Amino acid sequence: MYIPFSCLPGPPLAGWKRFQGMKMDPRARASTLIEALPYIQQFAGKTIVVKYGGAAQVEKDLQAPFAQDIVLLKYVGINVVVVHGGGPQIGETLRKIGKDSEFIEGLRVTDEETVGVVEMVLAGSTNKGIVRLINRLGGNAVGLSGSDAGLTSARKLTLNRKSESGEDTELDLGQVGEVKQVNPAIIHHLTDGGFIPVIAPLGVGEDGNVYNINADSAAGAVAGALQAEKFILLTDVPGILGKGGDLVSTLGRDEVESLKDSGVIQGGMIPKVDACLDALASGVHKAHIVDGRVPHAVLLELFTDEGIGTEIIRGA
Repeated sequence: MYIPFSCLPGPPLAGWKRFQGMKMDPRARASTLIEALPYIQQFAGKTIVVKYGGAAQVEKDLQAPFAQDIVLLKYVGINVVVVHGGGPQIGETLRKIGKDSEFIEGLRVTDEETVGVVEMVLAGSTNKGIVRLINRLGGNAVGLSGSDAGLTSARKLTLNRKSESGEDTELDLGQVGEVKQVNPAIIHHLTDGGFIPVIAPLGVGEDGNVYNINADSAAGAVAGALQAEKFILLTDVPGILGKGGDLVSTLGRDEVESLKDSGVIQGGMIPKVDACLDALASGVHKAHIVDGRVPHAVLLELFTDEGIGTEIIRGA
């Protein structure tokens, strides 16, 4: 299988654009493979959880490179698990049936009608589309949701905020949940059998209801339950940017908390870094926030000396 790597100087995306349409010197190809060898040896037999979302999931020219990365990881002996999002697809389906999407603090309000659409899209068309893509490129992917084999138990998520009068109020998001527990038995069964689990971020409560779970949080919880070697979160920014706006290649937990407290990490990046910190606290060795807009971002982060995103480690 031909998997192109960018090994040219400069920013990864710029290097990739210069690479396209050019022939690489055979020595450069060999150098790229040799650079990857120690990482392949290090991660063989280990588990890596990848959260698939953002541009990498919705832009057609990025979908095949992502799937190739996942297939290659499995072929070199890595147990790879994919947890995916699907917000844009849910929103589009809701529009088609004439239903508006409502968000509170970035979370989709999920009433009884909406949760049916969420389950249909996440566990149905979106999940199976990813499975088909991976299988078409040589993998053995199997689709799951939190409902399967008791994979993800959930509880209703509530947000408590102060009203303008200063009173505590509870914001009702409907059937939006948070992970209570992940039972990884079915995942182990599949990875041991040579399959690639592709998981939709849904959970089931004690009341039997299906709950819509934030995909970043669900992926981090899966990584923690598996004691994964790596948790890779694909997003639409280069990684975590420092106070000067430059990409930070490595951060410890305390440094991440400091950047959050100072407002450098804000907005939509907060739930992503929180998912990474929760995964590390649950036993994941390293977490990575990576630019999914770069083709083959997963391979470039894992199998090159410099990587392309931000790694978060347990230390200070």
